[in-house]
Amino acid sequence: MRTMNCDGQPQLTLGCNLDRWRLFGEKVPISIDLSPKTNSHILLCGMSGSGKSYLENQILAKLALAEPDGIFYLADYKQDDSFAYLRGCPRYYGYKSTLEALEIVHKRLLTRQSGEDTSRNPVTLVWDEYMAQMLALISADKKAAAVVMGKVSEILMLGRSLSVRLVISCQRPDALAFPAGSRLNYGVVVVLGAAVRSIYEMLLPDHMEQVKGRQFGRGEGVALFQGSELHYIKVGMTKDTQRMEEICIKALGGRD
Repeated sequence: MRTMNCDGQPQLTLGCNLDRWRLFGEKVPISIDLSPKTNSHILLCGMSGSGKSYLENQILAKLALAEPDGIFYLADYKQDDSFAYLRGCPRYYGYKSTLEALEIVHKRLLTRQSGEDTSRNPVTLVWDEYMAQMLALISADKKAAAVVMGKVSEILMLGRSLSVRLVISCQRPDALAFPAGSRLNYGVVVVLGAAVRSIYEMLLPDHMEQVKGRQFGRGEGVALFQGSELHYIKVGMTKDTQRMEEICIKALGGRD
């Protein structure tokens, strides 16, 4: 599994070029730069059955391989079967405890910003079903939700230079927890499966003509890099699921 580009910089392969795969059966990788000079905050969107959680597992494993000195946290709000194998890991946070993971990562950001922490090894929070959690929190306590979203915004705005990254997934963005313009804080936006038009309008407004009429199945979709570079991708199948899970378990601090 290649984790470096020709210049020796870490990279993350999200999948392969969908059109080359469909037309010629060729696996041409679609990869992003993970070096501090680029914005590697990632937003994953896709309705149920789109393959979003499958890609999320892959991203965690690939990031762990590309950044062996990185520290990883998983916030698993929904707690379905997708990440059940990670329960019991020290840096796994389920349901309402996901906010504890945010607190830890946000505090790390602030200590780096203040100069108290001069380290720059990557710190990554993977947050599954972020939007569902925010909408539930908004319904229960709008002030608390505003505080949480404020911390998320700080990480998105300041994280690149301080090596703190967010990987957020949701079924569909909602303006209540996804204010206009906030998509620009994500260097990588991935929309998988047969997405509804409103998702494209919110996340890919400048590329509507390019996605118009395209049909995507499970594990297929669109990836937008740095707000301008559009790719059609196909998420590959993991040949060795057991190894992938072992890598993810280790990334989250192991398990007894």
